[in-house]
Amino acid sequence: MTELPTESATTTVEAAASAPEPRPGVPVWRVGKPDAFLADAVSTARAAVREIAANDNIGKHVAARSEGVRVVTHLFECLLPGYVGWQWFATVTRVSRSKDVTVNEVGMLPTNDSVLAPPWVPWAERVRPEDATPDEPVEPEHHDEPEHDDEDHEEPGHDDDDDASETDSEPAED
Repeated sequence: MTELPTESATTTVEAAASAPEPRPGVPVWRVGKPDAFLADAVSTARAAVREIAANDNIGKHVAARSEGVRVVTHLFECLLPGYVGWQWFATVTRVSRSKDVTVNEVGMLPTNDSVLAPPWVPWAERVRPEDATPDEPVEPEHHDEPEHDDEDHEEPGHDDDDDASETDSEPAED
């Protein structure tokens, strides 16, 4: 009986265990070798990012990541104040057997080091007792029915004389 090598299985498990857990809003990259021609198209990707950002806000080229067959995303450092840990990206592609690079998309992406906004919570759920001032109610009021002025609103068949007879504690005699 032939023994199977256990080294590769152990290495795979260790690599999976050491990988950081994905954060919401941070992209998870596919593993794969990028198209060599597209990976070399750094100047095209940088020119595409320059169309949405000033040149001094774009840092050095960080990586070229494969998105699929003949699709590569180039990542650049973001030097904008307030966007520490973010990266500019430009996704490029090409048609099979073509040497023409097409820019699909440009923008910014967060990394594991970037500051992200907390998940959105509806106002009624995020109001805490310490958020209210002493003269405000803590619970938001719900008005299901429109408010009516009691003086202007009369019910049909309702007379002012009936009010006096209803307030008397003695039963009316026939």
